[in-house]
Amino acid sequence: MKVLLINGSPHEKKCTYTALQSAQKGLEANGVAAEFFWIGTEPIKPCVACGACDTTQRCAFGADDGINTLIEKLQEVDGVIVASPVYYAGINGSLKSVLDRAWFAASSTYAFKPAASIVSARRGGTTVSLDQINKYFLVSQMPVVSSLYWPMVHGQTAEQVLQDTEGVQVAYQLGANMAWLLKSIQAGKQAGIVPVPLENRAWTNFIR
Repeated sequence: MKVLLINGSPHEKKCTYTALQSAQKGLEANGVAAEFFWIGTEPIKPCVACGACDTTQRCAFGADDGINTLIEKLQEVDGVIVASPVYYAGINGSLKSVLDRAWFAASSTYAFKPAASIVSARRGGTTVSLDQINKYFLVSQMPVVSSLYWPMVHGQTAEQVLQDTEGVQVAYQLGANMAWLLKSIQAGKQAGIVPVPLENRAWTNFIR
């Protein structure tokens, strides 16, 4: 089993990465592999709702900035943890573009994969940012993994994040809980327990 750890920070190995490392330790201590995916610093186009992904489950612009590579990785792994720094009480704008496009194109293929979020902040805006990430999971039938507290770390440097001993522990337990859920799902499948998809889904708009 493998979990994809998405680093949504423009800084490859600073605060957000340090938080993900703690989750990685929780996963690997419980027999689940982890793979990092960094979104980088290059400009990432926002979703333009062109609809080209309706039949391909790939983004029309994905070859340009790695979004289709990310989609393929999400389809291959068993779970995902998305982490972001907090900017103006929200997630990194580049990460939002990544999630918009990767989920708009292929979210149906991620259904029933456990998912979780972690955020890194100097001080505030954390719970709003967690909610922002979790909404991608909740609209895609992805079980959201919890921890001992809201998964957040505080600090302006990686060294300061490590001083947030509670935050680091919460991130570790998030990884451990993810591993437990993955094993539980695997055991359920072996026992013949599978998800029951909804047939004839209704689509309505708020119109009179």
